[in-house]
Amino acid sequence: MLTVAVQMDPLDSINIAGDSTFALMLSAQTRGHTLFHYAPEDLNYSAGRVWTKAHPVTVQRVEGNHFSFGDPVKLDLGDAADVVLMRQDPPFDLGYITATHLLERIADRTLVVNDPAQVRNAPEKVWVLDFAQFMPPTLVTRSVEEAKAFLAEHAEIVVKPLHGNGGKAIFKIGRDGANLSSLIEVFNTAYREPHMVQAFLPDIAKGDKRIVLVDGEVAGAINRLPGEGEIRSNLAVGGSAAKTELTDKEKEICAVLGPELRKRGLLFVGIDVIGGQWLTEINVTSPTGIVAIDRFNGTDTAGMIWDAIEARVAARA
Repeated sequence: MLTVAVQMDPLDSINIAGDSTFALMLSAQTRGHTLFHYAPEDLNYSAGRVWTKAHPVTVQRVEGNHFSFGDPVKLDLGDAADVVLMRQDPPFDLGYITATHLLERIADRTLVVNDPAQVRNAPEKVWVLDFAQFMPPTLVTRSVEEAKAFLAEHAEIVVKPLHGNGGKAIFKIGRDGANLSSLIEVFNTAYREPHMVQAFLPDIAKGDKRIVLVDGEVAGAINRLPGEGEIRSNLAVGGSAAKTELTDKEKEICAVLGPELRKRGLLFVGIDVIGGQWLTEINVTSPTGIVAIDRFNGTDTAGMIWDAIEARVAARA
């Protein structure tokens, strides 16, 4: 049996009906693993040790009474934990990055999922540029002039924060370019990094497919459909999920990504594909979607993830 420390947001704020981390915790508990919960801001480092104030936790699928904490303990993540699940939600900011640096210090002794150094080196909308052959036409810039030139070439575009998440702050700009200059000015004020500009894909109306890969192998997929009047299909902003199958192109994308994910220790990854062919993101920080996938397909993705984790821990031992 494993001792599992779950680094995540407050448990009382999650939606247990669809939360992937909660599903992972339930699955771990069913297997007899011991669970602890802690927040990333509670990490400490001194003299080569990383520890946190953590609560022993039990979980149950009862709305409003879904978890129970024991008395907090000082948990040495390098010596007393077998696995750390790094599952706090983005933003991928300096707090997130610092947590990866601290957890990297104990990654030779404790399995961190996903690998903290690789998470740090693979921001969702940046690492995907390594697979540009599968991407829609894309520009990364802070320049109004470059964005205007890109719009002139592609007629309709989408502008979004380079480190955004959950479908937030995604804007479509039409052929007339109305508000493009103002939007880039606002983004330049709000964000220090460049922004992502992509050709608008009309196929988004047919959905944005979330494909989950476990240790490089496809576990399943759902098609996320935009709400009425929306271009965003994220479930967090009102999209709906539907059963789906992979296209030949999507299978090709997964076959190319799989070995790289395995090599990097990225055990639980969610990729987003539009129109059956356009890869837009590789989500490695805190992927979601496994509850909906299992509901449609009758699968046990959380169990697949724990199979992969347990195999990794055994191999390290």
